[in-house]
Amino acid sequence: MQRYIAEVFGTFALVFVGTAAIASNDLMGGELTTVGVALAFGLVVMAMIYAVGDISGAHLNPAVTVGFWAAGRLHKSDLSPYILSQCLGAVIASGMVWVIFPSGTDVGTTAPAGGLLQSFALEVVLTAILMFVILGVSSGSKEKGLMAGIAVGGTVALASLCGGSISGASINPARSLGPAIVTGTLNDLWLYMIAPSLGAVLAVAAYKLVKR
Repeated sequence: MQRYIAEVFGTFALVFVGTAAIASNDLMGGELTTVGVALAFGLVVMAMIYAVGDISGAHLNPAVTVGFWAAGRLHKSDLSPYILSQCLGAVIASGMVWVIFPSGTDVGTTAPAGGLLQSFALEVVLTAILMFVILGVSSGSKEKGLMAGIAVGGTVALASLCGGSISGASINPARSLGPAIVTGTLNDLWLYMIAPSLGAVLAVAAYKLVKR
């Protein structure tokens, strides 16, 4: 049970800090900048890996959990509880952001800025890169160790810089699910559920080719 609670809190922190940064940036007319938002996502991921990595592995992301399962590092019985815990944390976080920023923001809802195929491809590739890095710095199904937080947090920040203006660089189904449920914006949610999960599974296949 401790692992699932850790995933609730860790995902809550990720979604709250990241989307609150987006909301603040919107309300301040872009003063925080895209770089600032990317750093917010990367730093909170790094912090949560150090905080709960030795408890739950700090997946904080259903796609990462699916990736660990596909890699044979996570038992099937843990798959649903982990994902449900992450989604719960994300929804609570989005609700709090909506309460704190009641007007002038969409609480960080992700939506394609261009074509659906373009955003889908970005989410697949960026999540694959993230999962590939995670597999390299994790032990079993746990992201832990001195460099894990820096490597994974840095990759999240880079993904946000690369795809944030096009797809929103969600690379995390829970991160998109929370704002979508709170705002009722469900039109493109399928993209952010399927693409990151697909990217994570592809990363597992690639990692097995590189390091058996």
